[in-house]
Amino acid sequence: MWRDLAPIGRDRDSGGYRRFAWTGADADCRAWFEAQARARGLAYEVDRNGNQWAWLGDPNGTDAVVTGSHLDSVPDGGAFDGPLGVVSSFAALDELRRRGAEFDRPVAIANFGDEEGARFGLACAGSRLTAGQLSPGQAAELRDADGVSWTTAMERAGLDPEAIGPDPERLARIGAFVELHVEQGRALADTPHPVGVASAIWPHGRWRFDFHGEANHAGTTRLVDRRDPMLTYARTVLAARDHAERTGALATFGKIQVDPNGVNAIASLVRGWLDSRAADERTLDELVTSVERSAVEQGVTDGVKVAVTRESFTPVVEFTHDLRDRLAHRLGDERGPAPVLPTGAGHDAGILSAAVPTAMLFVRNPTGVSHSPAEHAAEDDCVAGVLALADVLEDLACR
Repeated sequence: MWRDLAPIGRDRDSGGYRRFAWTGADADCRAWFEAQARARGLAYEVDRNGNQWAWLGDPNGTDAVVTGSHLDSVPDGGAFDGPLGVVSSFAALDELRRRGAEFDRPVAIANFGDEEGARFGLACAGSRLTAGQLSPGQAAELRDADGVSWTTAMERAGLDPEAIGPDPERLARIGAFVELHVEQGRALADTPHPVGVASAIWPHGRWRFDFHGEANHAGTTRLVDRRDPMLTYARTVLAARDHAERTGALATFGKIQVDPNGVNAIASLVRGWLDSRAADERTLDELVTSVERSAVEQGVTDGVKVAVTRESFTPVVEFTHDLRDRLAHRLGDERGPAPVLPTGAGHDAGILSAAVPTAMLFVRNPTGVSHSPAEHAAEDDCVAGVLALADVLEDLACR
């Protein structure tokens, strides 16, 4: 499975992946998922929001146990973020069949669409639509860098954008959702444990900062006469780092657009996106407020107008304690329960947690690098993750 999936969407120059929602690479990933489902005799379906499902047992049954993750990527992302969870789900089902497991609850494997939000700027769009955290109207307003709307892209991919929206009936049939994911950090790296259990997801969000200045000639405009938004942007990036260090939070400006984007031109507009995360919502609010204040104050000095728009926000997610503790004990050994650790990364499991009991397993990442071609997990640890997921599914869904 891993070999078949590995070439899809891989960039020859960077070695990273560009599997963006509703593109050709995404279509190839989705075809791979469907082929895996049908090869196992699973009931395959695509829901109204473009998420893929592979069912063992009655798709309309109740108290189903669902696993899975996503197959899309960030720009030049790694091979493991998302796909490891999907591949491991099929492998865990294979392992349970090898064991002769007898299921008394329906089991499904899911591939949620546009989890990374790389193309349209909003993470977890597929699961947000399903959970009612993104309205069809809001989805219709999402645009990629070329101005193509989310719904237009979905229609071009052969799906019906008129059907998107909340899917409470589907969620009501799910008794538990367990997502396996490569660890995006190195909390497990120096431990003897290849697999850990998630405790919580930090609150996080994305804010767009628009710095409006005045276009002018780089070779003739005196420094004192400039209204250069790039200066304000640059000082805001440094301010964000300072505020994050003081509060123990995280702040990253990782995406930027510049108009007119000429080498010999002073920009008229610089648009930067802030990704910020913290252990609690109060700290996150204080951080973003401080960064915005710094930007506005610097803008006054530079003659630049600053506007800030919150594009997405996910509150803190505390995974279902009973389910989390059950998994930790199920995967423990003579040393005690499996490690339980928080994460600053968002996931579909976090979105669904408002409606469904959810939990996550993390597979050890030796370097902690993620969202990069260098992202990695050892084969032995990946196999341990499959066996752990199989144990969890057996505990939840089998006699």
